[in-house]
Amino acid sequence: MEIYLEYLVMLPGPTNVPERVTRSMFTHMINHRSKDFVKLYVDTIEKSQKIFDTTSDVVALSASGTGAVEASVVNMVKKGDKVIIPVNGEFSSRLSTMLEWAGANVIRLTTPFGQNATFDQVKEAFDNNKDVKAFYVVWNETSTGTMVKYLDKIKDLTARNDSFYVVDGVSILGGEEFHMDKWGVDVCVTGAQKALAAPPGISPIAVSQKAKKHMIANPPPTFYFNMARYFKYYDDTKETPFTPAIPLLYAYREALDIILEEGIENRIRRHRVCSDALYSGLSTMGLSPFAKEDARSTVVIALNYLQGLDDKTFRGTLSEKFRVLVAGGFGELKGKVFRVGCMGEVHKYHVMRTISAIASTLDMMGYKTNPDAIKVAEDKLRAL
Repeated sequence: MEIYLEYLVMLPGPTNVPERVTRSMFTHMINHRSKDFVKLYVDTIEKSQKIFDTTSDVVALSASGTGAVEASVVNMVKKGDKVIIPVNGEFSSRLSTMLEWAGANVIRLTTPFGQNATFDQVKEAFDNNKDVKAFYVVWNETSTGTMVKYLDKIKDLTARNDSFYVVDGVSILGGEEFHMDKWGVDVCVTGAQKALAAPPGISPIAVSQKAKKHMIANPPPTFYFNMARYFKYYDDTKETPFTPAIPLLYAYREALDIILEEGIENRIRRHRVCSDALYSGLSTMGLSPFAKEDARSTVVIALNYLQGLDDKTFRGTLSEKFRVLVAGGFGELKGKVFRVGCMGEVHKYHVMRTISAIASTLDMMGYKTNPDAIKVAEDKLRAL
């Protein structure tokens, strides 16, 4: 008799979705031009503001995270604008390409994968480019498991000439500390399917009053991602200009309720403890993190493959035999690393099941692992 065991989704997104969030979608359809929708959408936006820690506008786009990132580019950047961006992985590379396509003069601060541009390097770029229009940064580079840790310092640089500060927080908002207003961020985008633990399809974008004014005065040659339209509809009617993914909005709002019930500080602490347990346990097992220690992400743990370990066989066995899903590398890291997500509802169970499954898979493939890995992880998790 075959026993069904649901997948444990330890990807860098999408992540495990709580049953409560899934059930919230099973409701009657409503008119998106109705009082029912206004009640849903306003509640969703007000709760989103708490997650971003902002009093400014938030738009819940019905789109992928990439859609929200693209919206941040086409609404902010014009031909000839000088933009500084650190590049150290696939997603920061994509963003720099989007900026180029928008006509920007892109100044890339390129570092090897697994490392971040330092704050001093960013400062030097500002020193050498006093006419910079914007600073863009991928806060959490999911392709390499790195995280920028000086977001709170950038406003001292952008304040020099009132340039814009834009953060791609798609894979990390809700899993690490963030204070949009306090840190002087003008635009921050995220994805519901990552650390917020909702299904894919809703990508919130928060916009400061300064950035909002700029977007309205400089509308982009696009229709769906024209942010000025979203601002006008919300200001006038508390609606969206186009038909939104209503069931996903219900799910996203429910996920926000869970976050606020837990408390944002408690949630971040849980993510940090689980991340520490994963890094410590997997390192004890004999696996080495890909990212440099001072650049390592809280929510994505990238690990180098042991010599001779085949990516397809390893992740296939982990999935088929133990029902645990982890991600492989891509681009130049394909077949060289695998990535474990530590986001959303991740807790003791998720960490211990993942470490145990990885150890068993490696043993099945002929790699001897250190049995102390389980105890090391358990000891770290006692902090929860």
